[in-house]
Order: sequence, then structure tokens, then C-alpha cells
Amino acid sequence: MTKKIIDLSMHIEDNMPSHKLFQSPIYLKHLDHESTKALNLGIPEDPMTFQTNYIGMLDHVGTHVDAFLHVNPNGASIDEMPLEMFMGKAVCFDMRHIPDLGDIDATEMEKAEKAAGVTVDGHIVLLCTGLTERHYPSIDVCWKNPGLTVDATEWLAARNSKLHGVEGPSTDKPTDNIFAQHRACRDLGVTHYEWLVNLDKLIGKGEFQFQGVPIKFKGGSGSPVRAFAIVEE
Repeated sequence: MTKKIIDLSMHIEDNMPSHKLFQSPIYLKHLDHESTKALNLGIPEDPMTFQTNYIGMLDHVGTHVDAFLHVNPNGASIDEMPLEMFMGKAVCFDMRHIPDLGDIDATEMEKAEKAAGVTVDGHIVLLCTGLTERHYPSIDVCWKNPGLTVDATEWLAARNSKLHGVEGPSTDKPTDNIFAQHRACRDLGVTHYEWLVNLDKLIGKGEFQFQGVPIKFKGGSGSPVRAFAIVEE
């Protein structure tokens, strides 16, 4: 058996699509190798030049994880949550048959669990809906994601799954402002990753290892992550 790493993270780009309530990031070149020649760093026969970029963004842009604080004023901020929470055994459910703005309910979770051949018991559960392939980078990706129902969220919590992950900007559908899934996460003490990509590469892989570690923002309501899966082939 050999181990393969599958990158599940988006590129962070200037003005990339974001959730309907959030601003897109600003990501610009600050200094570059040409402009820093004027600083006369290094030595004449070996000048030192460099590049830096400016990044201005919310902590819920691109591939990211929500802190408990995001929807719970008494919840832990991202720096207060234990690192071990953001890694561990995982499974990916095939939900590509769910249409745009469709519902992923507990019945769908049951069927997907059986198809995956992995009994969820404390797993991080990733949901492949095909949203990215259908729509990214069109702005439609922000307006057509399926949503998890409350009973699906309860199904996960009952199986000790503290984290799940989706493609697109939210676990709730963008066509309403009820945010039933986020409120269920708040009440059940679970949270999720959003804007994961390449989940189709995990279909049929069974159980694998997942990591998506946040930046240690003091008081952070969430954080961008570099998410990846380690699968054995």
C-alpha cells in the first residue's frame, strides 16, 4: 500500500467568489523583485530582492473552518479549539445526485454511508455534491449549493461526528435566511468546513485521514485552512 495526498483546498485569489453575506478577498502584489532593486539590499555583485503580497480577507473566505464562536456568542474562538479536532479519520459521501438547491437529509446520509462502506463513528464526514465542477468559478457557485437538513446534522452528531465538510460557501442553501443547519450545529456542538474541493477524488476510497488545521487567529470566528486527505492505494 502507498499513501497519496489529495489537496482539498481552493486557491486564494483576488476577488474570488464568496458567500452572499461576505466580501470577496483582496489579494494583491505589494512589492516585487523589480521594485525592490531600488532598496539596494545585499551587495552589488549579489543584490537582494524580494516579493511580498497584500492579503485583506475575512476569516470565512476560501477553504475554511467555522469556529464555535461564529454562530454562538459563548462559543470557543478558533484559537481556543483543540488542534486535534481538525484532523482524524474521515469518509467522503457521494451526494452528486443531489441537485442544485437540493436537500441532503438523514435518509440520504444513511444511503451514502452504506455505499461508502464505512460506519460513521467519530469520523469527519465530507459531502461531495459536484457543485464545484458544475459551477466554479462562475458566481452561480454562490447561489446554487445544496443544503444539509437539521435531521442530517442530528444524524452526524448522534454518531459523534464533530466536523463535516461541504463544497461551496455554506452548509445552508443560499435561497433562505433561516440558517437552520448552522443553528443546529450551534445547538449540537458541531461545526464544519466550507469551500472544500476535489472531493470527487475521495469517492470510493473508504476511510482515510483528513487534516484541515486553522491559523491561530486570536478571537477568530473561523480560519482559512490547507485541507488535505491521506489515502492508501
